[in-house]
Amino acid sequence: MGPLGGAPRLVLLFSGKRKSGKDFVTEALQSRLGADVCAVLRLSGPLKEQYAQEHGLDFQRLLDASTYKEAYRKDMIRWGEEKRQADPGCFCSKIVEGVSQPIWLVSDTRRVSDIQWFREAYGAVTQTVRVVALEQSRQQRGWEFTPGVDDAESECGLDNFGGFDWVIENHGDAQRLEEQLESLIGFIRSRL
Repeated sequence: MGPLGGAPRLVLLFSGKRKSGKDFVTEALQSRLGADVCAVLRLSGPLKEQYAQEHGLDFQRLLDASTYKEAYRKDMIRWGEEKRQADPGCFCSKIVEGVSQPIWLVSDTRRVSDIQWFREAYGAVTQTVRVVALEQSRQQRGWEFTPGVDDAESECGLDNFGGFDWVIENHGDAQRLEEQLESLIGFIRSRL
């Protein structure tokens, strides 16, 4: 299971609960570093694309934060778990194909097996980033507890992982978030 994309200088694996701000943080980092230097990779992309093909659904609508996606979320999680049981790295290997930027931000790492795959494939250049937000902040962003989703491995698989290389607190304090992003950007630039 060797690297299938280019040789990255740094792979940051972002994880966190729904509405914690994983996409917001990775997009903010990419906009500051530049798309030519920094690629945002989404494990959910190939999962949703294949799920849409097999179930005759609109792939583009599964990508956004819509009620359309929410209607299929539970079944998509079940289906994705079946695929991962057959091949734990099936979605990881797809997202790295042809990526040429030196910095990779995987915006939606959800399982220990995802972290293991990247560590085995890319070794010491792989780091983990946990984005955390208070439940109140997540609710203000539209989060509501959904049984079968928020208590499933796709949301809880890294709750007890511990030992994250970075923790970004995204509770709604813009200044505090900016300080943390600047620190992470400094680290990223040191790897270029």
